[in-house]
Amino acid sequence: MSIQSQISELRSTLPEGVTLVAVSKMQPIESLREAYEAGARIFGESRPQEMCAKREQLPADCRWHMIGHLQTNKVKYIAPFVEMIHSVNSLRLLDSINREAMKCGRTIDVLLEVHLATEESKSGFAEEELREIIATEDITSLPYVRIRGLMTIASNTDDEEVIRSEFNQLKSLFDEFRPQFGKHFDTLSMGMTSDYPLAIECGSTMVRIGSLIFGERDY
Repeated sequence: MSIQSQISELRSTLPEGVTLVAVSKMQPIESLREAYEAGARIFGESRPQEMCAKREQLPADCRWHMIGHLQTNKVKYIAPFVEMIHSVNSLRLLDSINREAMKCGRTIDVLLEVHLATEESKSGFAEEELREIIATEDITSLPYVRIRGLMTIASNTDDEEVIRSEFNQLKSLFDEFRPQFGKHFDTLSMGMTSDYPLAIECGSTMVRIGSLIFGERDY
């Protein structure tokens, strides 16, 4: 199936209120243009330099989300234009985003990444660590950062009950923290090609879909 057909079919399965992020990392610019023509506007990238290069080649109404691990010294490259950073996994990174956003005179939306998966290689705040930070650090006071919600990557397993448990865990955390962050805390980013229907069942408001749209990446 073509990228256009895949996006059309995918959109028909997404309930109202669920935002699609087309994960375009490592995809050629021609594929992104085809996705754009099919109506995709939010693109998810994992490398700042790649994001910057693609942005220059696509229409100005594209919206760019950073979904991969972000080093503090790379924030400056995307701070002038990035719409949302999904992968905030440390206070140091949060401070860096705030500082670079201040230089650009804009506010950047971020998600706090939570590590719930069984694989130690996945990044993010541990659940108790995040609770402690929210209780002791006034992270809502950073003037150039707006914390919009939470993100996670589920365990790489065929066991749906494990994945469901992790998604439900994140939804519970989201509901727990929401009163402290206010009305802008409205985004729960969970679910990818292999598990997005389950994520939506568990309350996801944003899904990150790559291979279902573009096919497997050429590494």
